[in-house]
Amino acid sequence: MEYVTAAPHPRSEAAGPARAGRLSLAVALLCGALGAAVALLATRQQWSQGTATVAGGAFPLTATGSDVTGVPAALAIVGLAALVAVFAVRRAGRFLVAALLALSGAGTIAAALLGASDSSALDEKAAKASGDTSATVDALSHTAWPYVAAAGGVLLLLAGLLALRYGRLWPAMSGRYERDGAPRPRRTARAVDPDRPEELWKALDRGEDPTGA
Repeated sequence: MEYVTAAPHPRSEAAGPARAGRLSLAVALLCGALGAAVALLATRQQWSQGTATVAGGAFPLTATGSDVTGVPAALAIVGLAALVAVFAVRRAGRFLVAALLALSGAGTIAAALLGASDSSALDEKAAKASGDTSATVDALSHTAWPYVAAAGGVLLLLAGLLALRYGRLWPAMSGRYERDGAPRPRRTARAVDPDRPEELWKALDRGEDPTGA
């Protein structure tokens, strides 16, 4: 006795990619927006602290992330703009914008990790406070905020990788105006019935004889 297996329904075959597209879109939007916000917030916090010797005494100094480096904040803004621009382009353009989003995340990670051990910002402040251009900061220590900024970069990188992998399944901004890739046909004007009373009055107003052949 032979058993005949039913072929999968076309709708079930299309449901898989569609579901993956919706899920990846939601995750990418969440990761991208959260990553940019985290990176921008972290750059406004204190990254390092130390002391400078001024007039025989110790003068406390602090440096925020923006004092150390402006790269993470700039790349976070670029990544957020790229996340929005993904939906405005298609095909090759979408691939390029997704790559820019991923590179913004990778650059944010690298810049934040490099800034975690940087002391140049505090050395510059120590030189200004002491009046000695060769002065350096003492008792240098760093906070965890650079690594928080790097975590924001990881989220941006993940959003970019999702856009590279699943971006072709995501909708575009102009999708609501099109159907199956073709523009919607324009509505044609309804034919005028000359026997309708309002049309007869319009003809009289124009000086026409509605009863004429």
